[in-house]
Amino acid sequence: MKALIYGKPKQVNRMFMLAIAPFIGMLFCMWLLTKPPQLSLQYEEYVSADSLASQSGVIKQDLDLAADAAKQTISSIEETAKLYQQTTAAVNSILKTAQTQAARPEHIYNRRITAKLGTPMETVNSNRIRIELYKINPGTYNGYAMKVKLKDPSAMTMSLGTGQPGSVETTMRAVSRHGAVAGINAGGFADGNGGRHPLGTTVINGQYVSGFHPSFKDLTFVGMSKSGQLIGGKFHSRQELDKLEPAFGATFVPVLLKNGKKMAIPDKWRTSPARAPRTVIGNYKDDQLLILITEGYDENGRSGATLQEIQNKLVNLGVMDAYNLDGGGSTSLVLNGRVVNKPSDGSLRPVPTHFLFFK
Repeated sequence: MKALIYGKPKQVNRMFMLAIAPFIGMLFCMWLLTKPPQLSLQYEEYVSADSLASQSGVIKQDLDLAADAAKQTISSIEETAKLYQQTTAAVNSILKTAQTQAARPEHIYNRRITAKLGTPMETVNSNRIRIELYKINPGTYNGYAMKVKLKDPSAMTMSLGTGQPGSVETTMRAVSRHGAVAGINAGGFADGNGGRHPLGTTVINGQYVSGFHPSFKDLTFVGMSKSGQLIGGKFHSRQELDKLEPAFGATFVPVLLKNGKKMAIPDKWRTSPARAPRTVIGNYKDDQLLILITEGYDENGRSGATLQEIQNKLVNLGVMDAYNLDGGGSTSLVLNGRVVNKPSDGSLRPVPTHFLFFK
C-alpha cells in the first residue's frame, strides 16, 4: 500500500515534466533570441573597435598623402610664378629692345633731315605735337621752315572764316580764337557776293563745305587725311578724293613735288609773279610736315622766291610731296602768340582758311 502511494506521485511528475517540456524549450529559445549572450556582445564590440582603428589608420595615411600633394602643388605654383615673372621680365626686355631698335631708323632719318635745316631757333614739344622752327637764307631770299611732327592727328585742323559764308580773319585771330599754338594761311580765295570765298573744293571736319568741285585748270586740293597724312593733287570725281578720307583741306595751285620729283610749273605761275612771298606745305617719308615761308616786301615780283627756287630747296631738304598755298600778302606764320614773318601788306591779311596746330 505504501509502495503504491509513493509510486503514483513519481508517475505524475514525470508525466507533467514531459507535458511542459516543449513549452520550457520554446521559452528558452525566445530568451536566447531577445537577449544574445554576453560573449557575443563583447565580440561585436571588439570587432567594431578594431575596425575603427583600422579605418583611422587609412584616413591618416590619406591625410598624409594629401598634405604631401599640397606641398608639392604649392611648390609647383611658386616655381610657375617665378618662371612667369622671369618670362615677363624677359619679354619686357625684348620689347624694350625691339622698340629701341624700331625707333633707331626714325631717329637716324630725322637727324639726317634736321641736319639740312640747321639748328632750330624755337621748339614746341608735347605729347600731341613737336614743332621746330628754322631760319632759312639761301642767298636770293629769306624765310622760315617749320618742321611739324603730328603725334596725334587731331593736333592739326583747318578753320574756315568765323563760321559765316564769305567771312575772313587773320591767322593770328584764327590761332587765338581756336587756342592753337601755331598757324599758317591755307587755300586761295575769290572776292564776290559781299565776301571772300575759298576757291574750289573745301573740306572741314570731313564735310564738303560747298560740295565737290572737279579740278580745273591748275587748281589743286591739299589737306590732311583722317589718319594724319598729307594728301593732295587734282581730283576729277568725289570718289577719287573720298578714297583718301580727307579730314580737311583747301584749294590752290600748283603741285610742286610728287614722290620727291619736281612737277611742271604752269607757265603763268613762272612769271606772274616771278618772285613773291610764298607759303608751301610738304611732307617727308615719315609723314612729318615741312612748312616753308618766304618773305618779300610786295607782290610785284621784285622780292621773295620763285617757285623753281622753292622746288630746288624742297628737293635738297628731302621733301617728298609739296603743294603751293596762297602767297603774296596772304603769307603768314604765327607761332607761340607772335607773327614770325613780315607780311608784305605791312599787316596780316584776313583770309578764309588757315591750317592750325595744337599742343
